[in-house]
Amino acid sequence: MKTSDFDYELPQELIAQEPAAVRDACRLLVMDRETGALEDRIFRDIVSYVRPGDLFVVNETRVLPARLLGAKRGTGGAAEVFLLREVFDREPKTGKSAIWEVLVKPGKRLKPGSGAIVDFTDASGNVALSAEIVDWAEGGARGERIARLTTTQPSLDEALHAVGHTPLPPYIKDYAGDEELYQTVYSRRESSAAAPTAGLHFTPELIDRVREAGAGWEAVELEVGLDTFRIVDEDDPTAHHMHTELYTVPERTAEAVARTKAEGGRVIAVGTTSVRSLESAWNAEAGRVLPCDRAATSLYLLPGSEFHVVDALITNFHVPRSTLVMLVSAFSSRDNVMAAYQHAIEERYRFFSFGDAMFVQ
Repeated sequence: MKTSDFDYELPQELIAQEPAAVRDACRLLVMDRETGALEDRIFRDIVSYVRPGDLFVVNETRVLPARLLGAKRGTGGAAEVFLLREVFDREPKTGKSAIWEVLVKPGKRLKPGSGAIVDFTDASGNVALSAEIVDWAEGGARGERIARLTTTQPSLDEALHAVGHTPLPPYIKDYAGDEELYQTVYSRRESSAAAPTAGLHFTPELIDRVREAGAGWEAVELEVGLDTFRIVDEDDPTAHHMHTELYTVPERTAEAVARTKAEGGRVIAVGTTSVRSLESAWNAEAGRVLPCDRAATSLYLLPGSEFHVVDALITNFHVPRSTLVMLVSAFSSRDNVMAAYQHAIEERYRFFSFGDAMFVQ
């Protein structure tokens, strides 16, 4: 197995630059995971594939306003701080300060130990938030820093929403539409640097129709990091270092999965992050998914990996050479997935975060 096995040529014009005008009106490519047989449908047709007793499991995390554009204190030079994850074990959090692992630009001018501080102004031109670069992040492969965020606002949350922007993947250029369309309709706690994009296609009405068709609907939470979209640089994919993310499986969801399995229903994961949460929570000794709260996972699913929980998968079309293409290939086969992607290209499907969807069953 080579990383190049998961590469493909994608015309640039097929990279979706904006979401579908209606969430559930995007296209849906249905694939039989065993045979590779394909059907071209519309996403709202997912209801016709629901069987009574099925269980949909979604990742209800919400995207943070994680992209902060400001100026370096003292010089006024433009600077960007990108929030990756909150760090809880360095110093006590207060309502007006917290420690975060971040990425910064320009990296050479924002080094720990230099006293570098970046200020961020709100719509009125007042400094609402500041980030002091205090240390290097442990094990950071891309120059990640540790920053202390402080605010003059009543709370950090209020300050972040006053100055922050919803981050979009780098392949989406100049999107100026409603940032809420990069959030799922069921999103809750802000904890991710990127959206669990397979869920973007659901509307409240479509969720109601799924339930009316006899399926259950439960949630997990995986705090999506930027490395989710990173391509694999190594020629041997097994040499790739999988990033660690935090995930939560509530007791209610664990019980619903156990009940669904016992009654012969299918567990349908909405998105690769739901897959990784459920499969990470699988306990072989107990023979079931166990609940957990913000546990760490670096689960890396490649062809040959065994799936203990997930029976069907809703997912978008992923970046070439990414761990996500490898995960979908593991769920079916590399040949089936690459053939499906080629079909999607020939039929002019829209790719990546704002693009169309697949249902692998």
